Amino acid sequence: MGKIKEELINIRKALMTGVGYMIPFVVFGGILIALTIAFSGITPKEGAVIANPILKRLFDLGVLSMGYMVPILAAFIAFGLADRAGIMPGFIGGAIAAQAGTGFLGALVAGILAGYVVNLIKKINLPIALKSLMPIFIIPLVGGVIVALTMEYVICAPLTSFNGVMTTFLSNMRGGNIILLAAILGFMTAFDMGGPVNVVACLFAWSFFPENIYTLAGPVAVAICTPPLGMGLATLLSKKKYTEEDREAGKAALAMGMIGISEGAIPFAAKDPIRVLPSICVGGMVGAIIAMLAKVSCYAPHGGLIVMLVVDKKIYYILAIVIGSLVTALMVNFLKKDIVETDEIVY
Repeated sequence: MGKIKEELINIRKALMTGVGYMIPFVVFGGILIALTIAFSGITPKEGAVIANPILKRLFDLGVLSMGYMVPILAAFIAFGLADRAGIMPGFIGGAIAAQAGTGFLGALVAGILAGYVVNLIKKINLPIALKSLMPIFIIPLVGGVIVALTMEYVICAPLTSFNGVMTTFLSNMRGGNIILLAAILGFMTAFDMGGPVNVVACLFAWSFFPENIYTLAGPVAVAICTPPLGMGLATLLSKKKYTEEDREAGKAALAMGMIGISEGAIPFAAKDPIRVLPSICVGGMVGAIIAMLAKVSCYAPHGGLIVMLVVDKKIYYILAIVIGSLVTALMVNFLKKDIVETDEIVY
């Protein structure tokens, strides 16, 4: 048990290291996206429409930065476990995860996998003449290939069929209990913050737009923004439970939550998934249920307060967001302990 506990501590430190390097990409990308959408606005049925070429370029830069978030997270989780040798295999694994749409969960797997693969390769006893090739040739080549193939054929491939199963499940739920459907949509939307489970829930709700059904998009629009808003609120309500870097990420999360960027909560979920994931899922479920019961309709494929102009029953929409975010904040702060020295990020 002692060895297992030690490994879990090492993984936790590596996760915090990865988050520390990822946060600047999230903040840069999230703020640029927030500003450009705020100045451009949301239109019914089309979502964010950015016509100004300068704003469009800034938006593209923000999207580019957010796109690097997953491989950077994976690379520096691997770095936390295996030092510099882990960066390249971790980045490749993270890039495959991003390409497959597995989100931050794929990054966690890729980073941890790369770290352990590299550490195993380091233990190979090579002749002295070949040892100089280890860091610049053998580890990148062997480690990169192992991680890439594992991610491609073992981790990412099954998600495609799994997404289809989830879509079918949601379609079968449509004619059943609306509270249960709202809870499932809220859970899925909040769960991986822009990852495959989130995408399935969102696309399912938005697929009914041609049939003029918008009451499924309302709960989803709420659950899109409650994770970042809830985590941002959590850092304000209990500063002793968060580092200075966490609190800065919380401010960025609040801004991203306003314009419906779920990824604003990823730094917190990657750093402490055991406490954060249940909290954001419960908050998303509560907010989605309130929106469903109030029959809130959202006429744009997006979420957050920025879609207020294309949402009916605005008071209930705001109420659902506030309550869902507050549930997330209170739950995660209840589960978290005050910061101790081991919570500091390892560089």
